[in-house]
Amino acid sequence: MSAEEADPVREKLEAYVGQSISPPVISPDPVNVPMIRHWVDALDDRNPVYLDEEFARTTRFGGVVAPPAMLQAWSMPRPKIEGIAERGGAPNEMSHDNPIVALDEEGYVGTLATNSELEFMRYLRPGDHLHTRSECESISPRKQTSLGKGYFVTWITTYTTGDGELVGRQLFRVFKFDPSTMGAA
Repeated sequence: MSAEEADPVREKLEAYVGQSISPPVISPDPVNVPMIRHWVDALDDRNPVYLDEEFARTTRFGGVVAPPAMLQAWSMPRPKIEGIAERGGAPNEMSHDNPIVALDEEGYVGTLATNSELEFMRYLRPGDHLHTRSECESISPRKQTSLGKGYFVTWITTYTTGDGELVGRQLFRVFKFDPSTMGAA
């Protein structure tokens, strides 16, 4: 690698791969019917297995379950609205040493969510109380895009119940970029 190809920022970022991206989180509330109701009403999802206990007992689930797409919703912290734009849309300030904070400090303050993949091991039931752990899976070499120069950061969040049962995983990828390099060659 020549001196002009050297990327000291990327070299520093390598230390984050395989490390925790945030402290473990215990969901603020257990899975519950009122939140399921809000979700299915907002999405106009009338699957009776989500709210009709009598019907749900006759299914393979044996009772009400939460829509699988709610997996991430159970662990989301209550957002601090003040300053959210300055945090790139993050609901709370990140103080944990991680690649997102490190990139912000290097001037890569733009954030674009690029993709997310969910994997479900089982449907959640009212009363399940989720615990999550997020680990940095990978960080790309620096890329030039129309938004500017930056790095794709990917992490995996693992969702378990209070007794450690794995119930799902989520891969999440963002592009952290330096807006001042937009259009740079």
